[in-house]
Amino acid sequence: EKLHFSEPSNAYDFGQIMNAVRAKQDKAACADLLTITDPEKLPVLLSNKLEGEIFLIFIQSLKHYIVEKDAGLVYQHLFYLSKAERFKVVLALLSRNGKQQVQQLFDLLSENQNQQYSLEDLQSLKKVYEL
Repeated sequence: EKLHFSEPSNAYDFGQIMNAVRAKQDKAACADLLTITDPEKLPVLLSNKLEGEIFLIFIQSLKHYIVEKDAGLVYQHLFYLSKAERFKVVLALLSRNGKQQVQQLFDLLSENQNQQYSLEDLQSLKKVYEL
Protein backbone atom coordinates (compact mmCIF):
# COMPACT_ATOMS: atom_id res chain seq x y z
CA GLU A 1 0.00 0.00 0.00
CA LYS A 2 1.36 3.41 -1.02
CA LEU A 3 2.05 5.94 1.72
CA HIS A 4 -0.02 9.11 1.45
CA PHE A 5 1.05 12.36 3.10
CA SER A 6 1.22 16.10 2.61
CA GLU A 7 4.14 18.41 3.30
CA PRO A 8 5.04 18.06 6.99
CA SER A 9 4.79 21.31 8.91
CA ASN A 10 6.86 20.31 11.93
CA ALA A 11 9.51 17.89 13.17
CA TYR A 12 6.94 15.57 14.76
CA ASP A 13 4.98 15.10 11.49
CA PHE A 14 8.20 14.67 9.53
CA GLY A 15 9.40 12.06 12.03
CA GLN A 16 6.11 10.13 11.80
CA ILE A 17 6.36 10.00 7.99
CA MET A 18 10.03 8.96 8.16
CA ASN A 19 9.16 6.17 10.62
CA ALA A 20 6.63 4.80 8.12
CA VAL A 21 9.13 5.19 5.24
CA ARG A 22 11.83 3.42 7.26
CA ALA A 23 9.51 0.58 8.33
CA LYS A 24 8.65 -0.14 4.69
CA GLN A 25 12.09 0.82 3.31
CA ASP A 26 9.99 2.81 0.82
CA LYS A 27 12.49 4.90 -1.12
CA ALA A 28 9.86 6.03 -3.65
CA ALA A 29 7.76 7.48 -0.80
CA CYS A 30 10.88 9.11 0.64
CA ALA A 31 11.56 10.67 -2.76
CA ASP A 32 7.98 12.01 -2.79
CA LEU A 33 8.54 13.44 0.69
CA LEU A 34 11.82 15.10 -0.34
CA THR A 35 10.18 16.49 -3.49
CA ILE A 36 7.46 18.30 -1.51
CA THR A 37 9.73 19.37 1.37
CA ASP A 38 11.53 22.70 1.13
CA PRO A 39 15.25 21.80 1.45
CA GLU A 40 15.86 24.81 3.71
CA LYS A 41 13.44 23.34 6.26
CA LEU A 42 15.23 19.96 6.39
CA PRO A 43 17.51 20.71 9.39
CA VAL A 44 14.52 21.92 11.44
CA LEU A 45 12.27 19.04 10.36
CA LEU A 46 14.97 16.48 11.17
CA SER A 47 15.54 18.14 14.55
CA ASN A 48 18.03 15.89 16.38
CA LYS A 49 16.69 12.69 14.77
CA LEU A 50 19.17 12.24 11.91
CA GLU A 51 20.67 8.75 11.99
CA GLY A 52 22.54 6.51 9.58
CA GLU A 53 19.56 4.53 8.31
CA ILE A 54 17.53 7.66 7.52
CA PHE A 55 20.58 9.31 5.96
CA LEU A 56 21.06 6.34 3.59
CA ILE A 57 17.36 6.21 2.69
CA PHE A 58 17.63 9.92 1.76
CA ILE A 59 20.76 9.29 -0.34
CA GLN A 60 19.21 6.29 -2.13
CA SER A 61 15.94 8.14 -2.76
CA LEU A 62 17.75 11.15 -4.17
CA LYS A 63 19.96 8.88 -6.29
CA HIS A 64 17.27 6.59 -7.71
CA TYR A 65 14.27 8.89 -8.05
CA ILE A 66 15.19 12.57 -8.16
CA VAL A 67 18.72 13.35 -9.45
CA GLU A 68 17.96 12.81 -13.15
CA LYS A 69 14.71 14.82 -12.94
CA ASP A 70 15.91 17.68 -10.75
CA ALA A 71 19.62 17.77 -9.93
CA GLY A 72 19.23 21.25 -8.43
CA LEU A 73 16.79 19.94 -5.83
CA VAL A 74 19.19 17.11 -4.95
CA TYR A 75 22.05 19.60 -4.51
CA GLN A 76 19.86 21.76 -2.24
CA HIS A 77 18.83 18.77 -0.13
CA LEU A 78 22.45 17.63 0.26
CA PHE A 79 23.49 21.18 1.16
CA TYR A 80 20.84 21.56 3.87
CA LEU A 81 21.21 17.97 5.07
CA SER A 82 24.82 18.84 5.90
CA LYS A 83 23.49 21.58 8.23
CA ALA A 84 21.35 19.13 10.21
CA GLU A 85 22.12 18.31 13.82
CA ARG A 86 24.08 15.03 14.09
CA PHE A 87 25.26 15.22 10.44
CA LYS A 88 28.94 14.91 11.40
CA VAL A 89 28.20 11.98 13.71
CA VAL A 90 26.22 10.13 11.01
CA LEU A 91 28.96 10.81 8.46
CA ALA A 92 31.66 9.51 10.83
CA LEU A 93 29.74 6.28 11.39
CA LEU A 94 28.89 5.67 7.72
CA SER A 95 30.00 2.30 6.34
CA ARG A 96 32.26 2.04 3.29
CA ASN A 97 29.21 1.02 1.25
CA GLY A 98 27.35 4.08 2.55
CA LYS A 99 30.21 6.37 1.55
CA GLN A 100 30.24 4.77 -1.93
CA GLN A 101 26.53 5.51 -2.32
CA VAL A 102 27.12 9.15 -1.39
CA GLN A 103 30.02 9.29 -3.89
CA GLN A 104 27.78 7.82 -6.63
CA LEU A 105 25.16 10.49 -5.93
CA PHE A 106 27.81 13.24 -6.23
CA ASP A 107 29.01 11.65 -9.51
CA LEU A 108 25.44 11.84 -10.84
CA LEU A 109 25.23 15.48 -9.74
CA SER A 110 28.39 16.19 -11.76
CA GLU A 111 26.91 14.47 -14.81
CA ASN A 112 23.56 16.28 -14.46
CA GLN A 113 25.05 19.65 -13.49
CA ASN A 114 22.78 22.63 -14.17
CA GLN A 115 22.67 26.37 -13.55
CA GLN A 116 21.40 25.93 -9.99
CA TYR A 117 24.90 25.03 -8.79
CA SER A 118 28.41 25.26 -10.18
CA LEU A 119 31.02 22.52 -10.23
CA GLU A 120 32.90 24.60 -7.63
CA ASP A 121 29.80 24.52 -5.39
CA LEU A 122 29.71 20.76 -5.85
CA GLN A 123 33.41 20.39 -4.98
CA SER A 124 32.89 22.43 -1.80
CA LEU A 125 29.93 20.29 -0.79
CA LYS A 126 31.90 17.09 -1.47
CA LYS A 127 34.48 18.28 1.07
CA VAL A 128 31.70 18.75 3.63
CA TYR A 129 30.70 15.12 2.96
CA GLU A 130 34.39 14.14 3.34
CA LEU A 131 34.68 12.77 -0.21
